[in-house]
Amino acid sequence: MSSRHQFTCHHQRCPISSPAPVLPVGAHTIAASSSGNSPSHSHIDAQPLGQLENPPNPHPPQTHNLSVPPQRVHQMTTRSMNKIFKPKQVNSVSKHPLPQTIEPTSVSQAISQPQWREAMSTELTALMKHGTWDLVPSPSNCNLRGLPGLDYKETFSPVVKPATIRTIMTIAVMNGWELRQMDVNNAFLNGELTETVYMMQPPGFKDLSKPTHVCRLRKAIYGLKQAPRAWYTALKNAILQLRFHNSKADSSLFIYSQGSIISYFLVYVDDLVITGNNSTFVASIIKQLGAKFSLKDMGLLHFFLGIEVVPTQAGLFLSQHKYVRDLLSKTNMSAAKDVSTPLSTSQSLKLVDGTTPVDSSDFCRIIGSLQYLSLTRPDISFAVNKLSQFMHKPTQTHWTTTKRLLRYLKQTIFHGIQISKSGLPLLTTFSDADWAGNVDDRTSTSAYISFLGSTPISWSSKKQRAVARSSTEAEYRALANAASETMWLQNLLKELGFPLKTAPQLLYDNLGATHLSFNPVNHSRMKHIQIDLHFVRDLVQQGCLQVRHVHTQDQLADLLTKPLSRQQTKLLSNKIGLADGSPNLARAYKGRLRGLRGPSQQQNRAYLG
Repeated sequence: MSSRHQFTCHHQRCPISSPAPVLPVGAHTIAASSSGNSPSHSHIDAQPLGQLENPPNPHPPQTHNLSVPPQRVHQMTTRSMNKIFKPKQVNSVSKHPLPQTIEPTSVSQAISQPQWREAMSTELTALMKHGTWDLVPSPSNCNLRGLPGLDYKETFSPVVKPATIRTIMTIAVMNGWELRQMDVNNAFLNGELTETVYMMQPPGFKDLSKPTHVCRLRKAIYGLKQAPRAWYTALKNAILQLRFHNSKADSSLFIYSQGSIISYFLVYVDDLVITGNNSTFVASIIKQLGAKFSLKDMGLLHFFLGIEVVPTQAGLFLSQHKYVRDLLSKTNMSAAKDVSTPLSTSQSLKLVDGTTPVDSSDFCRIIGSLQYLSLTRPDISFAVNKLSQFMHKPTQTHWTTTKRLLRYLKQTIFHGIQISKSGLPLLTTFSDADWAGNVDDRTSTSAYISFLGSTPISWSSKKQRAVARSSTEAEYRALANAASETMWLQNLLKELGFPLKTAPQLLYDNLGATHLSFNPVNHSRMKHIQIDLHFVRDLVQQGCLQVRHVHTQDQLADLLTKPLSRQQTKLLSNKIGLADGSPNLARAYKGRLRGLRGPSQQQNRAYLG
């Protein structure tokens, strides 16, 4: 055994005397190694570690030596107490190394790279071109941080509703109109500020002649809370000057109706869509807006809000397969085994299920992505709504169920909505409810899906707030919600100048709710839902709404209220307008591949499989 190992064994077994002075480790090592035999070892063990060579002085001098280690309360001699200090070594070798950072994390890093310097200069040029700020001396009471409540009040920016987008697309397809798309460059810099806001000069681009001055903003810069609303106000004023009028049903929809010309204008922040029955008029509107804003004409609508729009012989096909592919890649579910239903019919989800909790941040992130995917996938609405109820406290069971939903999306990655040219101008809504289906509080689930012709344009799956004492009560509450959405869609169609042949139809499969919608007598057991009763009855009596009973097997909203079997899921998915878009997407990409050469063509072919 080496001398170092001998010392280690002794120092583990020897008692510690405190506060006796401790010799340097070199002295102990020499003493232990010089003995060289067993008797020396026993001799050393019989003495405390601090008394090997220098026994303690019974009358030590009273000195204040800062190098003396502090009094210990444990029986361990550490390296630092023996004045042995080693630099800490960080092991940088990893089996899974982190990727190199692409974006710089500070201004100094960005300035050191030529491509980022060029990008910063281009952005600064755009800011100066728009007259974004003025350099002024710093006022004594100015706020340079933008604290809430000090320099802004209203920050909400209206965006067009998904139901409005699908409605406009359906009307355009039925009438054979073109859908044109535009994008606004530096959109927020076009918004005029009504508040007084100060900002420090951009780091790395300070005016050397006025280093202490601050920027008084004239335009809504990126990152400012009120920037989206200021941009919307500027765009709204420009569109109104072109003789459009703002819709009352949706504030981000603008309608032009003069003589025989009809045009619709949709706004989603800086993404714009316009359509109409006169292509010359549409082109003139794009040209006039391009003269006022830095506008990019994207041509025919192909990709909008993450939704791919593919022209087909039957009309348009809406798909989010790229979004699904990215979601599966981020969650490492690309190689998972697929399934044929979103949820299992043999398992009931509840808040406390006895399994271990999981990270809520990752769970919420995935659920948020799935909610955005519901724009074109009504078949996952119930599953997403159900999983959203456990975002505050997810468990392993909820996480496994979420992965099952991702596996279902893998199997149906190319599914989407088919907007058909054919179809009568009829508005039909299916309403359904799952009575006391929630295990935790025994509340019910309301669902509806509305069709314009044969195209689904609006759907919802939502948990009811109050507990229903009967299935009729739960169904009637769902019926009232469906009636409210149907009347909103009817008002929207009236503003658009799209005439309906008959009054909207509301279909549901509960006989008790059907009788209540016609019977003018208030039953005592329905006093607590009299508002819903009167609301639906008045619409029926005025002829604004037709209420009809439908058989349970023909209830299309059943897909949005509960888990169903594989056969029923496939059947209802086809009936509500979901279709497998693989052939349509293949033809669309095949046409685009003709203009490609080399590796790009091979990558796109591999992407389509």
